[in-house]
Amino acid sequence: MSRMFRHFFALFLALMVPVVAQAQAPAAAPEGEPIVDLPDFTRLVERAGPAVVNIEATIGGGEEREVASGPQPRGQEDLPEDMPEFFKRFFEQQPGMPAPRPRSGVSQGTGFIISADGYVLTNHHVVDGASEIVVRLSDRNELKAELVGSDPLSDVALLKVKGVGLPVLRIGDSRSLKPGQWVLAIGSPFGFDHSVTAGIVSGVGRRSLDPSQQYVPFIQTDVAINRGNSGGPLLNVRGEVVGINSQIFSNSGGYMGVSFAIPIEVAMNAVRQLRDTGKVVRGQLGVRIQDVTRENAAELGLDRPVGAFVDSVENGSAASKAGIRPGDVITRFNGREIARSAELPPMVGAMPPGSRASLGLLRDGKPLDVVVTLSALDAAATPADPAAAPAVEPAGGNILGLAVEELDAAARSALGLKAGEGVLVARVAGLAARRAGVVPGDVILQVNKAPVGSAAAFEAAVKNLKSGDEVRLLVRNARSTGFITFQVR
Repeated sequence: MSRMFRHFFALFLALMVPVVAQAQAPAAAPEGEPIVDLPDFTRLVERAGPAVVNIEATIGGGEEREVASGPQPRGQEDLPEDMPEFFKRFFEQQPGMPAPRPRSGVSQGTGFIISADGYVLTNHHVVDGASEIVVRLSDRNELKAELVGSDPLSDVALLKVKGVGLPVLRIGDSRSLKPGQWVLAIGSPFGFDHSVTAGIVSGVGRRSLDPSQQYVPFIQTDVAINRGNSGGPLLNVRGEVVGINSQIFSNSGGYMGVSFAIPIEVAMNAVRQLRDTGKVVRGQLGVRIQDVTRENAAELGLDRPVGAFVDSVENGSAASKAGIRPGDVITRFNGREIARSAELPPMVGAMPPGSRASLGLLRDGKPLDVVVTLSALDAAATPADPAAAPAVEPAGGNILGLAVEELDAAARSALGLKAGEGVLVARVAGLAARRAGVVPGDVILQVNKAPVGSAAAFEAAVKNLKSGDEVRLLVRNARSTGFITFQVR
């Protein structure tokens, strides 16, 4: 009996030990559960990555030369000392104008496929001047590309490779972007293909100080962008393209937390025109504008500094024909409020020449509505550089250093002026006036809002000015009518 009991007890222990051990073992965490909840972009990259390509452009005959190959940086050390801090913080360098470094005639960049039959989108400055363009796919397959067309004003270029069933990126909508939203970039910085970086939208509607870039309301992000990322896609969390990475702000030439992308709507507008006609055309008002400042808002009849102040109007332009004058404030364009002057050029440039647009103005504190028929933008026209004006012989007599003469009837008629309007600038001795852009041949219509129709009236208008005063001249020449403002010295 005792032997049977011993066998039974041994069997009992053998059965119970695993149960006790299991009860005493700590509970294991479910396999794969994240410890911290953070964004994971792996599925997005797997889906979008195959449509992102590396671009290699041979410049000229491949001879040794300086080539820009990435988002072009510019730092504050390159900017004028007297430039306002606001502009220094948000300055974006013109594509194709980097602090250059020697390259072997090859420009490296990024692009992405927008159609299964082989249309590829990238930056103009990546392929500018290229004699041969090679597109390398994610599977390392290399295809020669044809340049369909490019647009330097939007920094967009359209390429075509031979292929069918190619992976394609979906086009999104940048107009819904808000600061704080996640965005992602895929590109080839420094030749590292398919590098992925992520960040947030820092701002929208950013302007460039380069006049040729005023038609692009840039998207600002903190996504790490470097040389070689140019032309690559900026993606939202749905894997849709919302922009093309184009520029960086940098003191060192590398990423410093401020990057800029071209909104996809601007790029696709250029794509449609390049594919259809090989070139891009834009509407134009024919005005030079600036922001309304806190100091002059009340003077203009505004309770806050909003709108686009019309600094000058080109003679014979769409704006001139519609009756827009220097000193007007454009407050609305086709019903959309203009909060800052930078908002107006992209709206105008997005419309084709010949389009009719309604503008809301404020003139002498009173609202006014006008309808304008847009003319075609002349991309080749560039404003004269006031600093390049030649020095002339001294002209004494007044504190501005300007010698003026009476206008005859023929000269007034040629400029579209009435009798008793304006005096002709004969000589410019004052350094401040010359630097501000006053040149011989200009016609001065007003001095600080006081009309001048004779040399005597001009001298009377400037008689009480003293050093340190600000003077605003309304000036007309063969090109435009506008204000020139400078400080008396």
